[in-house]
Amino acid sequence: MQNNKRIKVLIVDDSPLVRTTLTCVLAKEDDIEVVGGATDPFDARELIIAHRPNVIILDLEMPRMDGLTFLRKLMVHYPVPVIICSGITTSNGRKAMEAIEAGAVGVIAKPSTGGSKALRILGVQIAENIRAAAIAAPAPPNIPASAAGAPPSFRSLGLDPARYLVAIGASTGGTEAIRQVLSSFPADFPPVAIVQHMPAGFTKSFAERLNEFSAMQVSEAVDGDVLVPGRAFIARGGVQMSFKVVAGQWRLTYGTDKLVNRHCPSVETLFNSVAEKIGKRAVGILLTGMGNDGAEGLLNMRNAGAVTIAQDEKTSVVYGMPKVANEIGAAQYTTALGDVASTVHKALRRPKAVCVSER
Repeated sequence: MQNNKRIKVLIVDDSPLVRTTLTCVLAKEDDIEVVGGATDPFDARELIIAHRPNVIILDLEMPRMDGLTFLRKLMVHYPVPVIICSGITTSNGRKAMEAIEAGAVGVIAKPSTGGSKALRILGVQIAENIRAAAIAAPAPPNIPASAAGAPPSFRSLGLDPARYLVAIGASTGGTEAIRQVLSSFPADFPPVAIVQHMPAGFTKSFAERLNEFSAMQVSEAVDGDVLVPGRAFIARGGVQMSFKVVAGQWRLTYGTDKLVNRHCPSVETLFNSVAEKIGKRAVGILLTGMGNDGAEGLLNMRNAGAVTIAQDEKTSVVYGMPKVANEIGAAQYTTALGDVASTVHKALRRPKAVCVSER
């Protein structure tokens, strides 16, 4: 009976060290069972048929068939949550973003140094990702906004984009959620700062990919970046991002690599700095993700007078972070993913009503 409750995991990686180490580390988790290790997609096919895994950990670079090609075939014949586990290279960064678009639920970076010890640390991180992947709902590819047509430009509504800042946080399922949200923002939208739980080495590729879909200019944040309308900034993996005010300008700043809520960067750190430095001129948006990172920070933003929004359960891949935000009263608005932009416009056009919860 216990085995029926465990998450069955298949590891697909051509490295014997990776397969062996991750299998040993995950064996210590009571709720996870590694049902096999495959050297390539052809070997994986037989193990999938035999064990019907709940989650697959997939490398990108393998002999005979690369991981991205395999993932696309897998999503057609056996759609299952897949976590990409790959070395950090420019090429792999781009492929990882394509893998997310093809249906993978997350990306983890293999350590470049440290041998089996580093892999054991990685195994602990993977365990949390496996649990999130196991409960992930399929990401809705394109959720149309309920309002007719695309959101109007910011200035056409009588709003000054230089007066506001938008902060967004997300985790599992967030890469595609952020892509959809940014693609619905007009070019004259207020500056946007984003924390997506993603390892160092992949956030630059993520920002570059988002830039292809957005009317805004999207880039990986650099320490000291000035927040101006029409720009969106992705927090770099492996370091905490927050805000400072210098000579009347809003600027991004990087700090410690210490984990907050088990994450670096953390949504909590971002939101708390916005609450402290910007207050009622800010908008906080908490999207899909497992756990509670960002929920308390969103509440602090609300208490500071900001507009606060959480993604609804129906359109969330994992309804964890937004759920906690709603439970503690942090979210003034709960909305479908496709309606985030119109909700921001609506809330800022009637500031006296934003404390009313719309669910």
